[in-house]
Order: sequence, then C-alpha cells, then structure tokens
Amino acid sequence: MNRSVDSENITFRVGTESDLPSCKKLAIETWSLYEKELSEEAWLELIQNLKDEVLYQNLFRQAVCFVAEYSNQIIGMAFWVPKGNPTEIYDESWSYIRFVTVHTDYFGNGIGSKLTKLCIEQAQKNDESYIALHTSEMMQTAIKIYEKLGFTLLKEIDKRLGKRYFLYLKEL
Repeated sequence: MNRSVDSENITFRVGTESDLPSCKKLAIETWSLYEKELSEEAWLELIQNLKDEVLYQNLFRQAVCFVAEYSNQIIGMAFWVPKGNPTEIYDESWSYIRFVTVHTDYFGNGIGSKLTKLCIEQAQKNDESYIALHTSEMMQTAIKIYEKLGFTLLKEIDKRLGKRYFLYLKEL
C-alpha cells in the first residue's frame, strides 16, 4: 500500500556506513517486489546479491550514499559513484548512479526523483562531465523519472536475471 506522506517530513541526507544494516534491509524488502517477475534461479541470484554485506561495504567506501528518512526509518537510498571507477557497464570517464531504491510503501512521493537529483547535483559539484545509470525493463516508472531528468538511452546492455537492461547517460 502506497502511503501519501507530507514531503516536509521526509529528510534527505548523506548516508554513512552505520546506515548499512538499514540500507540492506530496505533493499531486500523493496526488491522482493520483483520476485514474481523473475525465474526462481534469477530471484535466488538477486536475493543473494542483496544480502551480500561486501556489496554494501564497497558502495559505502567508493560512493556517496544519499538516504531518505521518514519517521526515523530509511525509506530510500541511492549511491553516486565518481568517475575513475569503471565496470563492465560504465566507462572510466563517467560517474554513475547505483541502487536507487524506494520502499514500496512510499512509491509516488517523489523520493526516487529527489534521490536521483541529489546524485546529479553531487556529480555537478564534482565537475563531472557525465553521469550514467542502468535499469531494467521491470522498472518502467524509474525509466520515466530518469528520462524526465534528462538521461538518454545509450544502448541496451546484456541481459541480467533474464531481463532486458538499458544503459542511460546524461551529459552535465
């Protein structure tokens, strides 16, 4: 059930490694929404990744984490990674966004959009030229948010978890 909340009571801040347990819990709860859309094998792979403590530790060390809080609970998160951290998806000259996650109870309150904007603002403060992200066919609402914020589809990338994935890029 989506909760309409007074946006003035949602706070956004930079997350710290002490937020790791709450962020991990948020990811597991939220991404469970996709369990029925995935094969059993793909779901087991995803949930194993979401439970991987090292994944979060690495993100907190490498990236700037932004969190959204409501009633003293983390209800959203996003990680902004500066350029110089290439992956099989991201070019070395790009900064990029990872793990934009909003608890399903709070969909429709602009939290994902605000978290993405905070990442864009951080990239601009860091004098980045580009910011990228990847997303999947399962996340149509997120795709609309990213396109509204000026991200353009660069290409379709290799399937993950049996689903189509797309790489988006925004010039800053």
